[in-house]
Amino acid sequence: MTTSTAEEGPLAVDVSFTGHALRVLLSDGREVAAPLDWFPRLLKATPRQRKDWSLIGKGIGIHWESVDEDISVQSLLTPEKMLWCRGCGPSRLRRRRSVKTGGPGAFRTQIRNGRRALRVGA
Repeated sequence: MTTSTAEEGPLAVDVSFTGHALRVLLSDGREVAAPLDWFPRLLKATPRQRKDWSLIGKGIGIHWESVDEDISVQSLLTPEKMLWCRGCGPSRLRRRRSVKTGGPGAFRTQIRNGRRALRVGA
């Protein structure tokens, strides 16, 4: 009998927060950032609760016990496939990208270590 293994994608290795974004460092060197508006539980969480995270599996996702939040790395890499709460998610991203001023809250794609990373704000 043969067995097949699912091809592993990048894994989370570290998590941090800016004033308005969740930042996840991946095992392949990329850094992915997503606005906290996309994750209402994390947005409302205290800094102490945000720091209390653990990896799911060997890094396929991140878990916050105190706020009952789980986020997969795959969902951060392909946000268009995520199930979203009302009023958050990629539809907001598309609206904000159309803003030409690039002011606070505007979203940008930034090259980091030769790869694209979603960035928030100026």
